Amino acid sequence: MTTQTIEAPRSAAAASRTTNWEKWGWLYMRASGVVLLVLIFGHLIVNMVLGGGVRQVDFAFVAGKWANPFWQWWDVAMLWLALIHGSNGMRTIVNDYISRPAVRKTLLACILGACIVLIVLGTLVCFTFNPCPVGAHAADLPSFCPAR
Repeated sequence: MTTQTIEAPRSAAAASRTTNWEKWGWLYMRASGVVLLVLIFGHLIVNMVLGGGVRQVDFAFVAGKWANPFWQWWDVAMLWLALIHGSNGMRTIVNDYISRPAVRKTLLACILGACIVLIVLGTLVCFTFNPCPVGAHAADLPSFCPAR
């Protein structure tokens, strides 16, 4: 009869076999949370405090802001970090409270799918936004477009 030895969970042999995704998820939540604080408060200060306050935020304000690549990348970074941060939090909740493997896998797949779809669509909106599309009727364009 042969006996098999199981390494201690924190041993070097056990640690070298797999990637500790929970550790990386935990680290991501802390790092992204700090970066998100800077991005969100910068976003709120620029959009709500400086200039005319909340009354300034309209279609023309967004069009003018997104004409600058800096603000496009700022908003995309905020979008990506917030969606991945939130999805990772939802993943943690599902792992903590759902005990049936099939239900857990289904919910995790739905969270991943929703995160990917929202990231792709949000990124496309930020980088392809054109307030003055070519070929649009003058009545449909905002007042700041040259076709009016």
